[in-house]
Amino acid sequence: MIKQIVHDPMFLAQKSTEATFMDLQTAKDLLDTLAANRAGCVGLAANMIGVKKRIIVFDNNGTDMAMLNPEIIEKSGEYETEEGCLSLSGIRKTKRFQLITVKYLDINLKPQTGKFFGWSAQIIQHEIDHCNGILI
Repeated sequence: MIKQIVHDPMFLAQKSTEATFMDLQTAKDLLDTLAANRAGCVGLAANMIGVKKRIIVFDNNGTDMAMLNPEIIEKSGEYETEEGCLSLSGIRKTKRFQLITVKYLDINLKPQTGKFFGWSAQIIQHEIDHCNGILI
C-alpha cells in the first residue's frame, strides 16, 4: 500500500528498532511507496512512512530491493557528495563510501551479505542513516 511521506524532522531524528517477521508488510508498503515516488526518489527508510523499524528499500541498478536490519560491516573509498531527501527540503553535503559490504535480512527473512558500490552504495548509506536517526 502506498503511504504518505513523513516530513517531521523530530520524528525522523529518532532511532529505529530491529525489524521482525511482523514488519514484512512495512517492507512491502515501502516498495509500493518507492514505486509511486519513482520520479523523485531512489530509496526510502521505514521511518519516512511513519514506522520506526530498521527497514530500507532502494533502486539497485533498476531492481527495487528491500533490506531488513541492514548493517554496514565494511567500507572503503570515502568521498564527499551532495544529497537531497524526499522527507526534507534542500541539498546537503555529506561523506559516503564508494564500496560497502552490508549484512541484512532479505524480504524472505533470509540472512544475506552483499557488496554494493557507487550509486547503490550511496543510497544504502543514506537510508541506513535514516534508520539511525541521522538527517543530512
